[in-house]
Amino acid sequence: MVVGLGTGRAASRFVRELGARVRSGLDVRGIPTSRTTEALARAEGIPLVSFAEVSTLDLAVDGADEVDPHRRLIKGYGGALVRERVVAAAARRFIVLVGPEKLSPRLGARCVVPVEVIPFAAPPVRRALVEFGADIRLRRDGDGIPIRSDNGNVLLDAGFGPIEEPEAVHAWIRELPGVLDTGLFLGMAERVLVEGGRDLAPGTAG
Repeated sequence: MVVGLGTGRAASRFVRELGARVRSGLDVRGIPTSRTTEALARAEGIPLVSFAEVSTLDLAVDGADEVDPHRRLIKGYGGALVRERVVAAAARRFIVLVGPEKLSPRLGARCVVPVEVIPFAAPPVRRALVEFGADIRLRRDGDGIPIRSDNGNVLLDAGFGPIEEPEAVHAWIRELPGVLDTGLFLGMAERVLVEGGRDLAPGTAG
């Protein structure tokens, strides 16, 4: 079985649990969504493969920063949104693990939308997003240095407030030259498992 390994707190907990199962004899291989997850998976003894070796994953497990009642997500606070989408799209099943604090009646109500942009295009993309009505911040580290994704790109955090039509917003941003992806993951999660026992599976939204 090939498993996509997500990035972030919830995904890291899953990787540690999976590592314990591997050490007990479970036969799986993983594709990590970030260098951080890759390092954790190797430390846990999980065998890793790449898309040069496999074309389809049996399962991808990841976290999310915000989830609405229809299993639409905002992801990317860990800076790995592009790789996370590639892995989730290649998986037969995409399962999301979150705490109850991540649930929201509407995307954007509690989170900004991360946008990964090639550095050359960051100024015009930022201007376009501001004209679109977003509050934009270039993501920086504690020393004020712009944070780069594992792909070498910058991250713009776009605050829209509650988003009426996330599909339209995602499509519009993706059309801007230089944008690699947004943190809006729509129609991808098969199930959202909430800590404490709640399950946002098909037919249970809301």
